[in-house]
Amino acid sequence: MPDTGFAPAVRVATQPIFERLKRVVPEAEWLFHAPLIARINALKESRNAVILAHNYQTPEIFHGVADIVGDSLALARQATECDAEVIVLAGVHFMAETAKLLNPDKTVLIPDLGAGCSLASSITGADVRALRRRYPGVPVVSYVNTSVEVKAETDVCCTSSNALGIVEALGVPRVIFLPDEYLAKHVARQTEVEIIPWHGHCEVHERFTGAEIEGFRRGFAGLAVLAHPECPPDVLDAADYVGSTQQMIDYVEERRPARVLLVTECSMSDNVAAAHPDIEFVRPCNLCPHMKRITLGNILTALETLRPAVEIAPELAEPARRAVARMLELSR
Repeated sequence: MPDTGFAPAVRVATQPIFERLKRVVPEAEWLFHAPLIARINALKESRNAVILAHNYQTPEIFHGVADIVGDSLALARQATECDAEVIVLAGVHFMAETAKLLNPDKTVLIPDLGAGCSLASSITGADVRALRRRYPGVPVVSYVNTSVEVKAETDVCCTSSNALGIVEALGVPRVIFLPDEYLAKHVARQTEVEIIPWHGHCEVHERFTGAEIEGFRRGFAGLAVLAHPECPPDVLDAADYVGSTQQMIDYVEERRPARVLLVTECSMSDNVAAAHPDIEFVRPCNLCPHMKRITLGNILTALETLRPAVEIAPELAEPARRAVARMLELSR
């Protein structure tokens, strides 16, 4: 067997974590994860660092080294409240940019600069300016799954959990809503505000179909289907509940269905299953290739080297920060 660094001290330090994860992480894998987890957790203390992890991170990251976990809104809020000198964002690039916007004087690290997002790459600042020319005076609401360049052209940001509330809080008859077309349609179904959408899609959620969901229902009796609003409309129509990742977690914790299908990135099912061993999770596993670029190995390297650090041009930072801050103010 190769030397994994799984010394007795590592076993003692990480065994409580493994006890939570042993239903979703094989012991053979844990021999490799545990030494990295032990080193990361020790280094966090010496660096005065915190790790923010999105719900789509793998269980060894989510449960093993993260200090703060959640969806985009939760991470944005928590980023403003932590007093660490260093923030490591275990997520994708736009999330690290958002953390930097809200913490301009802190070091914000993204372990892999290639951790992007199909939604963020679907629109540019120039596209937003063109929309404004086409619809003069109409406010722009941008999903947080956008680059800082797009946020800088935006009136207010939103997340999947507060999108409807943000749109209605503006008190206007119509808004430009970007970049996710399916989230825009979901909001439009619930409000009298006219929604002018962009046509971006999440490469994970757009792969689900309503027929696939109905197939799972036929195969698993009593299945509770919870879907993310980035999914196509036929998937949302087939679901029992539509909500953000955090809202899905809250649904599971509060209603405790015996058998559940989370129609979203599949690592989230592992993370929720680890916390609820009494619930059966049916997994239609669509992985986000960008989220999976974040590993224990590159988190450790980022803490050791304090790189790659996120930097934002001053001319973009201030207007983008205002859009995020307005979201946080309106969603309180």
